[in-house]
Amino acid sequence: MKLTIIGCSGSFPGPNSPSSCYLLEAEGFRMLLDFGNGALGALQRHIGLYDVDAICLSHLHADHCLDMCPYHVVRTYSPQGPQPRVPVYAPPDAPQRLSSAYAMPDEPRLETAFDFIGLTPGVFEVGPFEVTAALMNHPVETYGFRVSYGGRSVAYSGDTGESAELVKLAAGADILLCEASFVDKPDLPRDLHLNGRQAAEHAARADVGTLVLTHLVPWNDCGQILEDASRGGFGGRMELARSGAQYDLG
Repeated sequence: MKLTIIGCSGSFPGPNSPSSCYLLEAEGFRMLLDFGNGALGALQRHIGLYDVDAICLSHLHADHCLDMCPYHVVRTYSPQGPQPRVPVYAPPDAPQRLSSAYAMPDEPRLETAFDFIGLTPGVFEVGPFEVTAALMNHPVETYGFRVSYGGRSVAYSGDTGESAELVKLAAGADILLCEASFVDKPDLPRDLHLNGRQAAEHAARADVGTLVLTHLVPWNDCGQILEDASRGGFGGRMELARSGAQYDLG
């Protein structure tokens, strides 16, 4: 299984990264976790336009799903004709939300390019992967994912405030992609996002192998996020996410 970080910018694309998007590959099968604004361009550095086999959307904030709209254009208006529909595992209101974002009533709806499958907490198979979805702590319906293959696992927090479910979801994972949207300071909003220290605390409780801090908001100092995380009691490998970074899990 191979993980490629396509986009790791939080809330909006930054100068060096699109918004949230992660590519997982095994046995020639390619699955995206989230498809935030700007990700489609960077994705083409790694795979072909039509090579996506499945998509999992953690939630329906624009920085996690908006490039579904241009990808609909890619698959619907290909010079080779319409491409097969891609299964999309997402919160149940995804077809309405994304069709509203596309807002072209005289053109084919997004269901012509995508087969939307409503998420609920639990375990399901996507190609060669075993995927576990769990509800996170965010103002809208939001899922974290654990993707397993060949005895290795990648856990992804999506967007979340402090969450016991995240610790359970990530328990023993080889890699935890954990959001760290906030700089650690007093009076941060509750039940919205994590800071670096909190991300590291979750990683420590879950006993993961590697913590990758992601959803890095461009107006923050990433060095400060990493310094905050150093106070979270996590003893494993820890680093900032970077667009284009790859992890070969064997």
